[in-house]
Amino acid sequence: MMTLAGEPALPTTASPVRAQSGWFQPTAPPTSDPLFIRDLLGNLRAPLGVTRTGAGFAVAPTEYVTLGGPNPGNQLPLAAYLPALTPADLGDASFLAAHRVRFPYLTGAMANGIASVELVEAMGRAGLLGSFGAAGLSQERAAQSIDRLQQSLGETPFAVNLIHSPNEPSHEAAITELLLRKKVRLVEASAYLDLTPAVVKYRLAGLIRGSDGQVIATNRIIAKVSRVEVATRFLAPAPAKIVQDLLNQNAITAEQAEMAKAVLMCDDLTAEADSGGHTDNRPAITLLPTLLALRDRLQRQYGFAAPVRVGLAGGIATPASVTGAFSMGAAYVSTGSVNQACVESGSSDLVRKMLAEAGPADIAMAPAADMFEMGVKVQVLKRGTMFAMRAGKLYEIYRQYPSWDAVPPTERAQVEKNLLRASFAEIWTQTREFFLLRDPTQVPRADADPKHQMALVFRWYLGLSSRWANNGEPTRQLDYQVWCGPSMGAFNEWVRGSILENPTNRTVVGVALNLLYGACLHNRQQALRQQGVELPADFFPFEPLPRDEVERRLQ
Repeated sequence: MMTLAGEPALPTTASPVRAQSGWFQPTAPPTSDPLFIRDLLGNLRAPLGVTRTGAGFAVAPTEYVTLGGPNPGNQLPLAAYLPALTPADLGDASFLAAHRVRFPYLTGAMANGIASVELVEAMGRAGLLGSFGAAGLSQERAAQSIDRLQQSLGETPFAVNLIHSPNEPSHEAAITELLLRKKVRLVEASAYLDLTPAVVKYRLAGLIRGSDGQVIATNRIIAKVSRVEVATRFLAPAPAKIVQDLLNQNAITAEQAEMAKAVLMCDDLTAEADSGGHTDNRPAITLLPTLLALRDRLQRQYGFAAPVRVGLAGGIATPASVTGAFSMGAAYVSTGSVNQACVESGSSDLVRKMLAEAGPADIAMAPAADMFEMGVKVQVLKRGTMFAMRAGKLYEIYRQYPSWDAVPPTERAQVEKNLLRASFAEIWTQTREFFLLRDPTQVPRADADPKHQMALVFRWYLGLSSRWANNGEPTRQLDYQVWCGPSMGAFNEWVRGSILENPTNRTVVGVALNLLYGACLHNRQQALRQQGVELPADFFPFEPLPRDEVERRLQ
């Protein structure tokens, strides 16, 4: 049996036939040929009509649809209709306008420059938003990186990470001063347990009044959170006490202190679900709706004109997960682990290869270097490294003993041989010199408190383990700390057999565009299902494409 266009029939599925809801005028003959349908579905800017014939479904481009009523002319019965859909339509249009980007997509800041200058530059040149991973870097290197980004990107927007440093508040304050001095207008604030004077100062120091008298926040914040109590702080005006303290210190003006009542602490709020690095392992399917409801409740309470946009990070690694995020109401999506596996990241080729071989279960939780004493953990790659186990051992020793001298000799010997590869005293000398430059307040405290000294030495191992990974230090592979979430395994499964299976072909923009393009295809597939049309999955070109090809399809 043949279709209207003369191709082999495309069978209908067992789905119940719904009543015809309208009519459409095709701009080309309807087709049932799978290859032609695949091409039509992949052309996101082409509205499509689906008609049901005695032999099956047929699909055609159309710009004219009539809903209900008698046939208005020589038109075909409409079984389903797909409007044009591009990645720009997926999220919140105000995100695109506010950040002057093409699509609602952000590459999140992975610390120690893993979210590198090169990565952020690539995103900016493609019209997308990237966040530079300044956390963990020295002030000098952070300053150099900001200078390069401002010079290379000009007016093109980018973000810089500002991370909560509860054990090093002076360093957090110094980085904030750097951001203000360099006139960085967008930061991604991450790992905050509560608001600090530093992040509040960044926000308030950028407050001005427009010509109409309205308060304008020139220093914008994307807050990445995983807890309701922290989200609540960012979805409210700055705390009065911190504002008053900043005013008393002449860190802000009296007018800025007054204007603080008129703005919330962030412009965008990223719900950070189960992710690499700092994470509370929250399920995205519960975290995002919770924070959206919280946003709406606080918006009603404060009544500010523009509600904060809420995006989703953690688990964003496949077209299906991108679709799920936007379907749940995300204004934008943010990626992390998959970017570290890209050629522009500040990691090493060996780490990129390790990430490309990871499965969803090849991860573990390990103590965090920056919040070691608090017992905070980060999610890391387990496959190919012993870091999680070794770092966990150090935390057990820290909790159990008041000083290094109190640790049993056999345990001390094992740590010095396998982890420190030097005596504790030698590593303390190096650590002491490091903190004299980075945060001198730590040194007298460690001299007076042997337990704190032990913590700083253990943090030496935790901190360098990430740098060893980034540098590809061959003698330290078993100690590599590679921040990674379970989404990395899902990404690897999706790209298996495609151009992106080889890590040398993974570019941050190519990955981003494929994820967004695939999400649009998922939306089209779901829209057909909701109208009673079930087409075979292989009709949808979900497999990753070369960047030039996917870019062409998104033009």
